[in-house]
Amino acid sequence: MSISPLIKGWCPGAWRPMETGDGWLVRVRPPLGQLSKAQVLALCDAAETYGNGLIELTSRANIQLRGVSEATWPPLMEFLTAHELVSADPTSEQQPQCLLAPSWQAGDETHQLACLLQARGSELAVMPSKVGIAIDAGEGPVLGDTSADFRVERSTEGGLLVRAEGHACGTPVGSIEAAVEHLIRLTHWFVESGGNDVGRMRQHKVPLPAWSPAKMRSASACVSAGEMPGAALALGKYQAGMVYGLPFGRAAAAALRAAVTPVAVSYVRVTPWRRLWVKGASGPVEGLISDNRDTRLLMDACPGAPYCAQASVATQPLARRLVPEVKRHSVHISGCAKGCARRSSADVCLVGQAGRFNLIVKGDAQSTPVKTGLTETEVVEYLESLGAL
Repeated sequence: MSISPLIKGWCPGAWRPMETGDGWLVRVRPPLGQLSKAQVLALCDAAETYGNGLIELTSRANIQLRGVSEATWPPLMEFLTAHELVSADPTSEQQPQCLLAPSWQAGDETHQLACLLQARGSELAVMPSKVGIAIDAGEGPVLGDTSADFRVERSTEGGLLVRAEGHACGTPVGSIEAAVEHLIRLTHWFVESGGNDVGRMRQHKVPLPAWSPAKMRSASACVSAGEMPGAALALGKYQAGMVYGLPFGRAAAAALRAAVTPVAVSYVRVTPWRRLWVKGASGPVEGLISDNRDTRLLMDACPGAPYCAQASVATQPLARRLVPEVKRHSVHISGCAKGCARRSSADVCLVGQAGRFNLIVKGDAQSTPVKTGLTETEVVEYLESLGAL
């Protein structure tokens, strides 16, 4: 490997790892959000051989390997490219993240759109690394709560539309080819109208161009189907396999290896809800969540200290300690005010500052706290005094 990694990039990748508290973080984008059984096994081997054995899922359906070092990064990249988990071309990571509705099937419009967009990816404008595109062309959108800047969705009239984030309506298009052409054109408008200065489409307050009128609403959100998971993506058994959750978004590589080991498993879909749909799996796996009543699903916790250099508090121990207290309300534990694990408000939000926790009620990590400077024990005692969460 002749290319040196760019450390502390705004949005890490595989070719641009980020230095964290436990080494380098390497982020892998599964092509079309899907991995073969062999690729998942390879990722597990990579995590244990070149990292610290942990695998994380992000809110954009990416996979993170942690604990990589300057010495292990070059052989890791050789390994990942050999298993087609990372492109051999570093510039491929400059293209926007493309997020697919996880219930897509080969040949459907979501799949066709993603493949065509992938083929024409070099024609997209060069935008900030956080910018993403959601391909959500099923009967109704399922990715509405995920982070994206441009979306292809089904309209209330049944056709395709392209919608810019921050706008309730989108522009109807007549075909898959027209949708991709419109997306490409929108990305160039975004750059030319100053979008790169604000970073994200939602913050870009410039009126849409006349050729992209926001005039049609998206169809209603799709519900979960019997054969394959839909919008709710409930954990457990489906006709086509199992949906597993990762406790607080992370699991040991050994747990993922166990999930895909059964002979019937063929592939894995990675979702933006930190859950995996394993085609062909049929039962629970130790270290993964398969019960939709598990209260850990109500909780979001970033890696925290010592895993993240930005965090001043350990989040994972507190998250585990609070599990018995959480019954029905959402809880977000963040090592710092960035709030990476959850962008939306939570019923209870705990934010690390100078080695202690600030307590926020019904807000996000940047909201005004009602209590400040709490130790972990004080947090638990205070929440216990309020009764079951």
